[in-house]
Amino acid sequence: MSIKLYIVHGSHPCAAVARAMEIKQLPYDVVEMLPPMHAAIQRVRFGSRTVPSIRLESGEKVSGSKAIVRRLEELAPAPALFPADPAARAEVERAETWADEVWQAVARRLLWVAFARAPRTMPSYQEHARLRLPAPVVRAVAPLATLAERRMNDATEPRARDDVRALPGHLDRIDAWLARGVLGGETPNAADLQIAASSRLIMTIGDARPFFAGRPCAEHALGLFPRWDGSVPAGVFPTPWLQAA
Repeated sequence: MSIKLYIVHGSHPCAAVARAMEIKQLPYDVVEMLPPMHAAIQRVRFGSRTVPSIRLESGEKVSGSKAIVRRLEELAPAPALFPADPAARAEVERAETWADEVWQAVARRLLWVAFARAPRTMPSYQEHARLRLPAPVVRAVAPLATLAERRMNDATEPRARDDVRALPGHLDRIDAWLARGVLGGETPNAADLQIAASSRLIMTIGDARPFFAGRPCAEHALGLFPRWDGSVPAGVFPTPWLQAA
């Protein structure tokens, strides 16, 4: 079986899908693209601007982390990424949907607003990328790339401010799922991967990291994704944003 995985380095949904393939021991080749140029390339290849996407040896194409994980479940049923019990599966799917519709977007908005305020940090997120531009080039294109990504992801300062204010509530939700066993089982499930990848990306932002300190959700993210490129130092977000949270 041959699978091509189309990604942007550092993308949290891409990391979730790659981890799913590793858990299922499915061999794959990575095709890496640079943001924001990836959006036009993806639209031509897959009819959708987002990553991740996969292409199977048969030519079949699948886009979006949720859809890809379900296709991987069909290709390699064990180890399963969803519980066999219908009620338990429904809980995992609810958590996965929240991660896909809410938590992923929070991570994107916070990161792109952080980049707008501290563009010098962008090269650090490419440290282990296969397709890596020299740091001076990244810093030179940072304003245009950041502007494009902020427009595509509605990453405005008011939205980011609201996201910071909402962080404790989001983390309470994740911790509750961990306490109930919806997340954090012996074998990671689909919701584990989606949630932990977004948490791990947010934890690279210095102003957001203290919100995770001492919480089960921090251990959850670091356990599944111990290494993650990039760091934005504390002091980038305005103090009133942090105080409001």
